[in-house]
Amino acid sequence: MPPAPGGKQRTLSIVKPDGVKKGVIGEVIRRFEKEGIRIAAMKMLHLTRRQAEGFYDVHRQRPFFASLTEFMSSGPIVVMVLEGDDVIARNRTIMGATDPKKADAGTLRAEFAGNIEQNIVHGSDAPETAATEIRYFFSDMEITS
Repeated sequence: MPPAPGGKQRTLSIVKPDGVKKGVIGEVIRRFEKEGIRIAAMKMLHLTRRQAEGFYDVHRQRPFFASLTEFMSSGPIVVMVLEGDDVIARNRTIMGATDPKKADAGTLRAEFAGNIEQNIVHGSDAPETAATEIRYFFSDMEITS
């Protein structure tokens, strides 16, 4: 997948099943747009257990793998490609710490997440991870420049 034009980064963002169920998709998008982050692609889908396991394969040996993949296949999700300067770090700041109890006030997880596993959103943690995760959900034709 080619890099974003103009030296900008791309990252993957997911509104997880709990975020969809709580009706915060619009709020997540609003916060990205408020920070000048562009949405280059977006779609809603419902992962099968096998698809969730494929996406989270890097965590297969971790104790939380089964519960994570069960949760991620429990309802619809919204996947997005975000684009902007330093967007990986900026998205992670907007999301807040993985554990909502440790997330800064005003972050998505501090405001909306129930616990460390059901924490509203996912975001790639590095350029290499972002490229792999984006390819999992999107073809080049689906991403606008």
